[in-house]
Amino acid sequence: MVKVEFLGPIGKAPMEMEAATLADVAAKLKEEHELSSWLEKCAVALNDTMVNDLSTVLKDGDRVSILPPVCGG
Repeated sequence: MVKVEFLGPIGKAPMEMEAATLADVAAKLKEEHELSSWLEKCAVALNDTMVNDLSTVLKDGDRVSILPPVCGG
């Protein structure tokens, strides 16, 4: 079981799911209409480390963070 958290303006409560890889997480999140527009723009962190390889293997207790782009000055 992994925990997926959504940061910033995404505004979705954290969720837990069974997933073997980040690709599994992405596939499950794409099923949720309100998230689909965010997913292509967001960065992903696994246990506070940025990752970009969807084949990354997950283990029980991992935390996946979905990070939207940030505007700032």
